[in-house]
Amino acid sequence: MDIRQAMAAQAYAQPRLTPPTAEPQNGNAFTQAVTSFAETVAQGEAQATAAMTTGADPHSLVTALAQTELAVETAVTIRDRVVEAYQEILRMPV
Repeated sequence: MDIRQAMAAQAYAQPRLTPPTAEPQNGNAFTQAVTSFAETVAQGEAQATAAMTTGADPHSLVTALAQTELAVETAVTIRDRVVEAYQEILRMPV
């Protein structure tokens, strides 16, 4: 085995680094909301993967997917309201 193969095997053996999570500073509500949304979606994905691969509890899968659906609907509603507010500002006479 040459050195390149050993280095590649060692690199694959190390755990992957996870991206740093955004730390809310000074009570930044937007950062907290985005972090919470990302965590909810990640939990839903993890539960779905576990249910497909290991046959995890179906009740926890349904709960996680319902929470994810609610989070996505909330994000879409917030986006729609921001777009409406922006359009309203553009309609204002200068």
